[in-house]
Order: sequence, then C-alpha cells, then structure tokens
Amino acid sequence: MTNSMLFSTISSDDIGKLMPIENDCHSHPWSVKTFKSCIGGRYFGEKLIDVQCSSDNPIGFYIGEFMIDEATLMDICVSPSLQGKGFGKKLLHRFIEQAKNKGAIKIWLEVRAKNISAQMLYMNAGFIETSRRTGYYPSNSGFGYEDAIVMCLTC
Repeated sequence: MTNSMLFSTISSDDIGKLMPIENDCHSHPWSVKTFKSCIGGRYFGEKLIDVQCSSDNPIGFYIGEFMIDEATLMDICVSPSLQGKGFGKKLLHRFIEQAKNKGAIKIWLEVRAKNISAQMLYMNAGFIETSRRTGYYPSNSGFGYEDAIVMCLTC
C-alpha cells in the first residue's frame, strides 16, 4: 500500500459515502438500516481512502463481526471503477489482521458460487471451502437461486 492509502474506522457518518459502493457491488445490497446495524458492538469495519485525492471518498471497505474467538467477514467492497488494482486484497488482509488482533482463531466468510474472482482472492489468502449452502442467494439474473460457498481460515 502506498503512503497515501489510509484505513479509517467506519462510523455511522460514513454510510452515505459507503452505500453507493455497496449498491454498485451487489445485485442485492444491504439496506441503510442493515448497514447501520453492523457498526459498533461486536462489529468492526474500516474504509480505505487515498489521502492524496482531493476528495475523501472511500475506495472500498470491509465489515466484520467478532464473537468469542471467531470472526466473520460480513461484507467487503471496492468501488467497481477501482477493482482489479489490489485494493480488495489490501482490505481482506487488513480485515484478517484486525480479526487476529481481536483474538480470532478462525475466520469465516461466504461467497457466491459464481464469484470466482472473490473465491480466488480468499483462497490466495489461505481460506478453504468447508461447506456449501444450496440455493442461499437470490440469483443475479432475478430468476432462481445461487449457492453460497462457506470458507474458513484457521489462524
């Protein structure tokens, strides 16, 4: 990460700038209400910003949940115009680092079966597929459902 990149803790004040990224990245995005419910308490998240940019618009973000000794990646997004430049990898590694700092011994996530690029990102970080949830996600096409692949990283 260049010196101009900065991670910053997400607060409810950031939702207005993060929701456009959420909406652009997911066919079935979180609502503002859901996003707000995942800030604070057992949830942790950070946005990635380029401090040399004239705007403070985030590049992307992650939201995680920590319970007892396990963490779950709830959401991770990079602005579509900036995807493919390594920002998702930076966010994922930061999430893993923060989860370990909280005491996680296992880190969980789920990913759409058709999202091969995300699966590769997770596998390259050491996650392994542990199970599959059949018909878990509504299809991006609007017809039918898509499987979720459950993945785990043991710290």
